[in-house]
Amino acid sequence: MPAAEDKKQLTSRAPVRRPSGAAWVRRFPTSKRTDDLASPFRENVERFIAALRAAGASVTISATLRPPERAYLMHWSWSIVNRKTDPRNVPPRNGVDIQWDHVDPLGEYASQASLAGATAMVNAYGIRNLRVAPALNSRHIEGNAIDMTIGWRGTLTVEDAQGNVVRIATTPRNGMNTLLHGVAASFGVIKFLGGDSDKSHWSNDGR
Repeated sequence: MPAAEDKKQLTSRAPVRRPSGAAWVRRFPTSKRTDDLASPFRENVERFIAALRAAGASVTISATLRPPERAYLMHWSWSIVNRKTDPRNVPPRNGVDIQWDHVDPLGEYASQASLAGATAMVNAYGIRNLRVAPALNSRHIEGNAIDMTIGWRGTLTVEDAQGNVVRIATTPRNGMNTLLHGVAASFGVIKFLGGDSDKSHWSNDGR
């Protein structure tokens, strides 16, 4: 095969990279199903949620298992926007054909377009106000974490994992209630207390 034809064939096989932008947020979605969690955390969470609902509390799940590809996109888009990483230096990941470093019509690096693409992703992911980049490896990726919003009115009377009845009359009447944390811990569901940026996060070890 002639060298020119061989080169053309190799070029045609090269993966097409798609510029960063908000459209990436729809790919590799995070699950909201407890079925996707790892055992025994899955069973622990389901028992805790069942106890809450039996007591009249509302529980809304926003995230369980997160694909590692989504974590990669969230991590590096945040890092670019917060000037921690040059878009040209983001390491590639198999299965994610994103182009972080945009180019202009002449094929030259376009810094503003690259920043705009990452910014659109950060805004769409809802992570603009995070103080640190989303983790590349986390309990969500392992299937050992859940983000859920919990609420109730008045006094919550709930059974812990041992069948003890716990009355929670203190505020706040949501997932930040310290008495509720004790009930959750009896099921093996530990509240993350790392700050206000992730109030809905629970895991198998509080991380």
